[in-house]
Amino acid sequence: MTKPSGSFNARVRQLDARQQIAFMAALSERLVPNYALYAGMSGHGNPGVLNNVLDLVWERLKVASARIDFDKQAEKLAEVEPPEADDSFGARRATESVMALTTLLDTLRGEAPDAALEVSRVSRNGVRAFIEMTEGSEEAERLDALFREHELMQDERDFQDAVLEALEADPKLADLSALRVLGRNYGISNLGLSLDESA
Repeated sequence: MTKPSGSFNARVRQLDARQQIAFMAALSERLVPNYALYAGMSGHGNPGVLNNVLDLVWERLKVASARIDFDKQAEKLAEVEPPEADDSFGARRATESVMALTTLLDTLRGEAPDAALEVSRVSRNGVRAFIEMTEGSEEAERLDALFREHELMQDERDFQDAVLEALEADPKLADLSALRVLGRNYGISNLGLSLDESA
């Protein structure tokens, strides 16, 4: 099969609805450790809710007729979002995890144009924020170069490319388990963090 041409965004838009859901699910898998780290350190939230939502999404991808109340799942997600008053770095990254999954549920509940690209942006923006925090704020031009060249951002681009290429190579999604394993990324988040680091 020839690799589709065009920019990353154009290729994501060319995915069918089921492929786009799988793309968002894989990216969301890699965001959940950030939420779990926040919950473990702050005592707020419940990572089990996010993991359960992802289980149900993968189930729907496997069995199109699976009866799942995604409205109820969206309510559960809203209940475990970090408190609005918490403006810490960890809370913002945890909120991004919830946002990505909420966008995914919006797609499953109806029309959500460009939802896959929105989840892609959410993940990349979290990496940008992490780089800015760890490297210190600098002039905009230097920061833009840093974002482009930083190992974490390169890893983020490579990861999203790998997920997209896996979907393009297997348009029927015959091997969803392999895609989920790719998304889980050995438990390492898009920020290069894992739950082991909170022990």
